[in-house]
Amino acid sequence: MSKIKICGLRREQDIDYVNELKPDFIGFILTTGFRRSITRETAKVLKNRLSKEITAVGVFVNESAEVINSFVAEGIIDIVQLHGNESAELCKKINAPVIKFLKCDNGVEEKIIAYENAVDYFLFDSGTGTGNTFDWSKIPKTENPFFLAGGLSADNMKKAIEEIKPFAVDLSSSVETDGVKDYEKIKKVTEIVKNE
Repeated sequence: MSKIKICGLRREQDIDYVNELKPDFIGFILTTGFRRSITRETAKVLKNRLSKEITAVGVFVNESAEVINSFVAEGIIDIVQLHGNESAELCKKINAPVIKFLKCDNGVEEKIIAYENAVDYFLFDSGTGTGNTFDWSKIPKTENPFFLAGGLSADNMKKAIEEIKPFAVDLSSSVETDGVKDYEKIKKVTEIVKNE
């Protein structure tokens, strides 16, 4: 059975939603400059409110290992997701399990080989938070468990899980209404995944 991650949580209300609906993972965007970025202080407040049953993932783009590890050391996040051009060497310096984003385009097979022993999970997407689906046949073979992201919603979730069998599915914009997390949309996708 695939797991589910709801990414881009920003409000205490979002935490209340997930505490009730119980996705397996949630994501905080901890690098500044993105629409769903939050500060360290906000992330701390939200993590303290989060159910212990849910794993908190910190999403970073081209940050240093020192900055990332400071969030881990403070207990703000449990897992690190690297969504930039981080090297395999940097991945190995992280003091927590690592999810590495890879775009499924030409050369992805070589990247898999480079990172396979440096990270715990991969995340396959069409780009950095584009919200667009991509050609799933381009997903490379890997022994590492992987998260599938990019344009997933209640409409194609079942198909994605049955065809691709990812370790986890990762959603953000498709569970929002007017730019904020929507309880009913999170509820719907979480139920689909848990019933698969």
